[in-house]
Amino acid sequence: MATATEQWVLVEMVQALYEAPAYHLILEGILILWIIRLLFSKTYKLQERSDLTVKEREELIEEWQPEPLVPPISKDHPALNYNIVSGPPSHNIVVNGKECINFASFNFLGLLDNPRIKAAALASLKKYGVGACGPRGFYGTFDVHLDLEDRLAKFMKTEEAILYSYGFATIASAIPAYSKRGDIVFVDKAACFAIQKGLQASRSDIKLFKHNDMADLERLLKEQEIEDQKNPRKARVTRRFIVVEGLYMNTGAICPLPELVKLKYKYKARIFLEESLSFGVLGEHGRGVTEHYGINIDDIDLISANMENSLASVGGFCCGRSFVIDHQRLSGQGYCFSASLPPLLAAAAIEALNIMEENPGIFALLKEKCEQIHKALQGISGLKVVGESFSPAFHLQLENSTGSREDDVKLLQEIVNQCMNRSVALTQARYLEREEKWLPPPSIRVVVTVEQTEEELEEAAATIKEVAQAILL
Repeated sequence: MATATEQWVLVEMVQALYEAPAYHLILEGILILWIIRLLFSKTYKLQERSDLTVKEREELIEEWQPEPLVPPISKDHPALNYNIVSGPPSHNIVVNGKECINFASFNFLGLLDNPRIKAAALASLKKYGVGACGPRGFYGTFDVHLDLEDRLAKFMKTEEAILYSYGFATIASAIPAYSKRGDIVFVDKAACFAIQKGLQASRSDIKLFKHNDMADLERLLKEQEIEDQKNPRKARVTRRFIVVEGLYMNTGAICPLPELVKLKYKYKARIFLEESLSFGVLGEHGRGVTEHYGINIDDIDLISANMENSLASVGGFCCGRSFVIDHQRLSGQGYCFSASLPPLLAAAAIEALNIMEENPGIFALLKEKCEQIHKALQGISGLKVVGESFSPAFHLQLENSTGSREDDVKLLQEIVNQCMNRSVALTQARYLEREEKWLPPPSIRVVVTVEQTEEELEEAAATIKEVAQAILL
């Protein structure tokens, strides 16, 4: 019975072959031949044996040189030639043994050498020791951390705040905590390097718009809206973010926040606002660009800032709605994996907040001094002032480039050196040139603090003018 069945199956197969289309038979034949080839062919070919002698092989090995691990760097590179600071970099700074008026450190409110802050830090040092020696989730959370987070949330009038132990890591950790592969981030072309690193870590689709150009941003948002209509299923799971700075580190310009908020609601995006320069600077009480424009802080999905400028401490924070901030406690890399902020620095930041709240007039004073030197520096032959008149950090750029970035940097550095010889401490803005998405032109960065007197501001402006004219004309 079995034999008859097998014969019947064989007959059916033969009949099927006769009835099958020619192209079908050809395709099956090719597949069978390909399988046979794979089964009997070698997976690799052995290299032919070398006829070199042992001596010749040894000579070749000795002559071989590996590629350098890093590209060659000139010994004259600024990063390898430090200016050595002796003592606190406050109002007056001693650089390379020479005392100067400090126009380089981001000590906007003059709190770096404040006796009250030093006393608070010293008391915390005696109570807790120097460092935390553990992340927040592993015995790195101290009561002073919780106190500072509570104070920051109340100061910014948000539901919750979260601390980071390193300013750069704050926004660089916050962005990839929310924006993932497949999400879309619209970011200003002049965004600082910390934002760029956060975007890189997020692996999201990045769309750059022209600096502070809301028309260009809306163009990109409209284009994305059209793309979303083609694939609504994908659009439903794709998140859209707009990432900007309050005051831009690279340009000293303020973001047009009211227009950004309108675009946010019109195109259903989320706004991340980086306020490291504007926190403790803008607004009647120093709450930043939201207070400056009178924008409801709940219209901003996430605010971040470092504590290394106005608060004269170290680290950074994010603030916003509780459910937004709590997500960072689970996903913020800098929060989860870095040792927490040393308690003495948290105590110093709390005392700095106390001083800010007790002296709200300090922000108007800072604004006056910014406007004074900004006005005094107008009309320098060969240099132009770049940045808002109320920004405490702005730039001096060459009006006409030499055509070579290297030569531009040398010219500006000569101005910096000559000013330092005349007791005015300035610095050039530095960038990782090979990694910047949009490399700003070379510039001298000028930083204003409340400690600088009117006479010192006028004297510094006069010195910069004289030196620039001597070098550039």
